[in-house]
Amino acid sequence: MSSVELHRARTLVSDPKQAAERLLEQLPSAAKPKLVTVFASRSIDQVALNRALRERLPKGTRIVGTTSSAELDNEGLHERSIVLGALSGDFEVGLGVGRELSKDAIVSGNVAITSACDQLGVMPSNLGSRHVGMVIDDAFRYKKEEFLLGMLEPNPALVLVGGGASDSELDPAKQSAQLHVDGEVVTDAVVVALFRTDARWAAMRSHWYVPTGRTLRITRVDETCTRALEIDGKPAAKRYAELLGVTVGDLEFGKPHGFATQPTALRVGREYFVRAPWRPLDDGSILFANLLEEGTDLEIMQLGDMVRSTTHFFEEELPLRVGNPSAVLLFQCSGRQWFADSTGKRADLAKTFASAPPAVGFNCHFEIYCGFHINTTLTALAFGSSP
Repeated sequence: MSSVELHRARTLVSDPKQAAERLLEQLPSAAKPKLVTVFASRSIDQVALNRALRERLPKGTRIVGTTSSAELDNEGLHERSIVLGALSGDFEVGLGVGRELSKDAIVSGNVAITSACDQLGVMPSNLGSRHVGMVIDDAFRYKKEEFLLGMLEPNPALVLVGGGASDSELDPAKQSAQLHVDGEVVTDAVVVALFRTDARWAAMRSHWYVPTGRTLRITRVDETCTRALEIDGKPAAKRYAELLGVTVGDLEFGKPHGFATQPTALRVGREYFVRAPWRPLDDGSILFANLLEEGTDLEIMQLGDMVRSTTHFFEEELPLRVGNPSAVLLFQCSGRQWFADSTGKRADLAKTFASAPPAVGFNCHFEIYCGFHINTTLTALAFGSSP
């Protein structure tokens, strides 16, 4: 029987050497993980932490990780902490990094996946159902859709899931992110951990919205393709507010009657990928987190039960997909926690993680699911066991 197992550890110690000691002493003494994930508060010295972990882990253990605005495990949501996941079992992993993301993201994505494939001794075009990629990027470069084009160009069927490195700093001018890849800490980059396994696995996503049956059409965008200038042939912000029955001032994400409660989603088959607007701008346009294309129809979604939907995901959907889930890597949109905070639901949301299989993760700056850039979503890479 093929399986993947996860052991987890967490510490609030900020000194890198002491933190590494505290984390590793929480693992079983016989543990020899093939891959360690490290999700650490941006306030931690990442280079020193990486060095301390590398010195203490077995030589053959790979390391991948990122800075985060909050860290996740089965005990809930944490801040200013370090969460470590130790993965062992029946899998091989290749780690690829694409640098200079802001210079040429398409090339960076292609370099990352090609490097990971080289380590596994497989051509990108030959990747199949035994392969899945976990992706983490320097999200403040805002290049997800571009590097995904590069990663998927040699094999569009490859399943990719993950999220963007984040920062608890709220001032956009001061936000930054760092990524761990083996004994190195990088920025302006994207990292892919490419798994090859016979164990059951699934890339999954959960959000707390339901479709309304109402749609809008993006009819004009700006030259960056990130601002909707017109929706349904009318000024974008005014039209969106009209559809929701609120004022333009009510729209900004996080407000109780705006984008956070009635976002837009792209319908793909029977699924709805949330691609919520971000904020209305003074010129009457709307800034989105993802790229826009004129003529696209988007579904207007409605907020459902935040806590119930997340609990159902952990208790029902995960076991249904992978059977006996034993390891889950989680990528939660920071906006989910932000909105949970604003509605007084944070404690209840945190409790849902106790229902998950063994899990580690982080609050990310926008998510990746099956090659799509999405937001306001919890994405996951789950492993189980196969006969």
